[in-house]
Order: sequence, then structure tokens, then C-alpha cells
Amino acid sequence: MEKLPGKPTYDFVELVRRGVESDVLDYKAALCWTKMSRQAKGKIVRHCLALANTKGGCIVIGVGEDASGHPSVYTGLNREEIHSFDPTTVGQFVNRYVEPPIELVIERPVVDGKRYAIFVIRPFRTLPHVCTNGIEGELQTGVFYIRTADASSRPAYRAIEMQMLIQRALRNQREELGRMLRGILYENRLSAEGSGDNEEFQAAVANSSVFFKRRKNPPAGVPSLLVNLIVTPPRFHSEAFGLSALRRAVDASLPSLPTPEFLDSDELKKAYLTNTSLRALSKKGLRMWQVFKSGMFHYIAFQPVPDRELSFPLLVRKMAEAFRFLGSLYTELGYAEELLTISLTLDNTEDVRLVLPEKPQARFLCRIPKISITMTRSAADLASGEAAHAARMTAEIAERFNISDQYLRDLPGKIDDYLEQR
Repeated sequence: MEKLPGKPTYDFVELVRRGVESDVLDYKAALCWTKMSRQAKGKIVRHCLALANTKGGCIVIGVGEDASGHPSVYTGLNREEIHSFDPTTVGQFVNRYVEPPIELVIERPVVDGKRYAIFVIRPFRTLPHVCTNGIEGELQTGVFYIRTADASSRPAYRAIEMQMLIQRALRNQREELGRMLRGILYENRLSAEGSGDNEEFQAAVANSSVFFKRRKNPPAGVPSLLVNLIVTPPRFHSEAFGLSALRRAVDASLPSLPTPEFLDSDELKKAYLTNTSLRALSKKGLRMWQVFKSGMFHYIAFQPVPDRELSFPLLVRKMAEAFRFLGSLYTELGYAEELLTISLTLDNTEDVRLVLPEKPQARFLCRIPKISITMTRSAADLASGEAAHAARMTAEIAERFNISDQYLRDLPGKIDDYLEQR
């Protein structure tokens, strides 16, 4: 089984030493795959199935249990053991018992001088995985396995568990089609009767921008872009949400990523309530964001571009995190089929170069002073298609820099991989 392209760098030290199994993490003592019995291998398959049918996750091989049963004995794997976990051999065995095939990567990092094998398992994309061949005592044919909060990999035998699997599969399939149709049906949809609502939203954004610019300035002598990301519901209601509800929604929506580029959880700790919004003015960054009682979200920031160069990987990470956050936020706020308008502007872009690591000398140059992009999506579509929408927004920005299409083809996969970091 080949390694998935564009796989992100995980914090393997943290994974190995976390010391607590969960619904996304399992530990196993040192093993040699080629010497394991069929039943022992079947147990690994069961964990892979369960993780893939839940949230995805990792299995760390080389961490044993102490006398209290805690995974804290860091033996690692010897040379024979580590080489036995060949991705092709293991992947073929796992997927012999699974349909559809599980997306699985085996990483072999060195932590504190010891080598570990770490299974990295993606959650299912379209259909949940079912066991197609049984192994006595470990796997049952025709069973869907799930991972529970108490770190158990077991069959989904409760009605609600099966219902959740089915609903997620149906939603994934529906939204796969919906992403194509909604782009055609709604992208340019304008509502004349909503003009008054637009004025209310615009006034709030204008006030927010004035507040920000009075308190934040771009670094002296360093060119900077002014970034505005605005999300508005279809109608303006000044009291659509209570302030405490906004805080809870944001708290539940912040992406858990090793190096956040868009929003930082520390900002939420220092966020404060105004009469109309939950506001966070970053202490260490040049940004501010607000979630308004009307349901509007506004993000404004100065993005330094030293030598008038913008890093493409940085742009990808920011857009990935933004759409992960927005999809979760509007789900937490209870939006479903309502159409959300997402507007992004980048000011001061003329003669700024987009820099790709693989083509550092290429001149992908923007010739216009301002980039403006708008898309309209339902909240449900936004939540289920975060990688696709982030890729589209990123591609549209990159196109303004006259970038070649060949560098944009694998954007959804790169973004999906990045968002899988935990």
C-alpha cells in the first residue's frame, strides 16, 4: 500500500507519549507483524475498522502497559519488528477483510531514539467500512465496527449507532452531489428583497474595520495585505443569538491543529463580549475576529508579505483552517439549509508574488490591487465539504496570481490531509 500523497507531519512525540487511549488513539506493545498469528492481526484489523468508521485516528505500536495498565512503557521496536510493518503487506492484509478499502498509512518515526510503527487511519469518506471476512474471536462477517469514547473497538449493535453511520454515509453522498449542484444553482443568486439586510451587515463590518485599524497597524517598512473574510446569513436579525451561545459555538469549533494559522484557542480565552458580538483582538498577531448576534462572522487581519511575496503553503493552511472553523461554527449555531454568503477580499495585492516551494523562482504575479471572491453555500454543504470549498477559494485566489493549473490539481487532497492533523 503506497503512502498517501501530501500526508502532513504529525506530532509523533505527542502521539507516542500521550499515554491515554481514546476514540482516536490506541496503543499496542512491541509486535512483529510477520510473526503475529492470524487472530492477532485480526485484532489490528478490528481497530482499523473501528477508527475508520468513527473519526479516524492512530494505532501506536511499541508502547506497552505499566503495572497499572497505563500505556507508558516506551520500548519501541527492534530492527526486525519495525521492518515487518511494510505498508504494502499490512495494507493488503487489512483490506482483505474490509469493504470498501480503508485509507491507511504506516509511519515509522524515531522518538527519543526508539523506532515506533504508527498506523494513521482516515475516517470513511463516502461509505462506512464493513467486515467482509471473519476471523474467529476477532472479526465477524457483515459487521460494522466503531470506536467508542472508552477506547473500545466493537460492533455497532445499537440502533442509534447504526443510524449515525447511515446518516453520515448518506450525508457524504448527498453533499458530494450537492457541492456540484449548489455551485451552479446558488453561486450568483442575489436577493433584491434582502438589500436592507445587506446594509445592516455592511454597517457592522464597517464599524468593525474602523475599530481594528485604530488598534492595529501593519509592520513598519513591510508590505502587508489587508484581509477581510465575512460570512453572512440570508437575513439580518440583530438578536438571532445570545452572547453566551456564540461563545459556546466558537469554543466547540476551533480547529485542533499543531500550529494554527487562522484562529488560535488562546484568543478565545481573551475574547470579550460587546453589545453586539463576541470579539477577539489578537495580542500577538495582526488580526481580529468577531461573531455577531446576527450570525455574521467577520475576520480582519494584516498579512505581512516581506519582499512582496506570499507563501502558497501558508495560504493553503489559512484557507483550510478557515473553512474547517466556519463549517463547524455554523453547524453549532444550528444552521442547516440556509444559504451563507462567504466574501473574501485581499487589498494591496498588486505586484505581490505567490511563492511555491517547488518553484521558488517562478513569477506568479498579481496585477490587480484587490482580490475579491464571493461564494454562496448552504451551512450543511459548508460543513460536509470543507476541504473542497477551501480548495476552491484557494484556487480562485491563486488564479489571480496567474498560477498554472498544474499546481492546483491536488489542492483538495492537500487540504484534507492538513485538516486531519490532531
